[in-house]
Amino acid sequence: MPTRGALFDPVFGATRVSEHLSDQAWVTALLDVEAALSCAMATVGLADGEHCAAVATAAAELSQPGGLDIVALGRASATGGNPVIPLVKMLRERVGQEGVPASVVHPGATSQDIMDCALMLLTRRAGTVVLADLTRAADSAAHLARIHRSTPMVARTLGQQALPTTFGLLASSWFTALDAAAIRLEIVLSTLPVQFGGAAGTLAALYPDGLRIADALADELGLARQVTPWHTDRVTIAELATTLGIVAGAVSKPATDITVMASTELSEVAESAPGGSSAMPHKQNPVAAITARAAARRTPALVATALSNMDHEFARAAGPWHAEWETVTDLLRLAGGAAHQLSVSLTGLQVHTESMARNLDITGGLILAERVTKALSAHTDRARDIVTAAATSGTRLDRDPAIAEHLSETEIAELVDPAHYLGHATDLVDRALAERPTGGSR
Repeated sequence: MPTRGALFDPVFGATRVSEHLSDQAWVTALLDVEAALSCAMATVGLADGEHCAAVATAAAELSQPGGLDIVALGRASATGGNPVIPLVKMLRERVGQEGVPASVVHPGATSQDIMDCALMLLTRRAGTVVLADLTRAADSAAHLARIHRSTPMVARTLGQQALPTTFGLLASSWFTALDAAAIRLEIVLSTLPVQFGGAAGTLAALYPDGLRIADALADELGLARQVTPWHTDRVTIAELATTLGIVAGAVSKPATDITVMASTELSEVAESAPGGSSAMPHKQNPVAAITARAAARRTPALVATALSNMDHEFARAAGPWHAEWETVTDLLRLAGGAAHQLSVSLTGLQVHTESMARNLDITGGLILAERVTKALSAHTDRARDIVTAAATSGTRLDRDPAIAEHLSETEIAELVDPAHYLGHATDLVDRALAERPTGGSR
């Protein structure tokens, strides 16, 4: 069964993560939950173990590609508004042929229980892929920071040259954000809860055993045990959505930097496998960074959708719950694709130190205006005016006669050397690397 985006998933890096988010993956997760629920009933002694094994076998068979007609299932889902209803009927018919009572399938559950648990399984499976790519991207950025901790480059603010910095420090800003996002995602994935509340969240159909069954179901699925059913408490979904939004944002920052730095005019970095153009043979496009950025830019609206659908009324929402299924899977697809493409971009990123040095020099020392003004102020109260006049006229600071009146040629040369005005750049790189979980690598 193809993913939702067979044409564009490869472009935006979502091929691997989409395997866990396809229609087939949804059906598999739904059946996994139904099988686990039957097993949970057996675990607490409320169902025959052989019957539950038969349910698990039937569910596994139906989960296989071609095990059922997904197109027909989708059409049958329209009447009830979700695929659980026809899927349960199908599963009961299958096991009924072996003498398994219908009561063993879907006992005490409501459709939302199965859908929410399946979404948690999909999230954990797809989220593991997202986390791996996010970590790979962070590791690559940390490697760049380590190698280039003292490589001078221009620090740009508001699109203009500001002061000298190092490429290592810029790369540190990349991996620290990626690490923070990865930690947050890891926490969310490890705390995804089971959902089991029955028709109205009271587990009335399973009283007095409902709580034990809910806990057994959580254990069967490897999900966190619920405190209470969260049918209309959607903080879990909101936390997941916002975390994926943060992941996308953390990815978008370095992707944006790389895209700009790879421009012809700057030429400070280049991807190891740049893309070409159908019309312009000379183009060396940073396609991985560009597509990472594109995928990431689609996530804020989806996060907003998840947050705006938190107001589930009473014990079951009419619409807001249904709006979550594709929203969350799309978020996983896009955040995962963005993380993957960034990891591709950063792995083997070529750093052109000679271009960085050239760009530091194009203002004729004006990038060190702050430093020259400070040194000049020890000799004259007109220091700022003198440096401003030189900058306005386009005169190189090391050739300005007004500055030379107060400072020697040797002093000026030292003052306008970018490598001598990096502040704590290297210290900050070292601190950021040391703060990583394994002291510099994950």
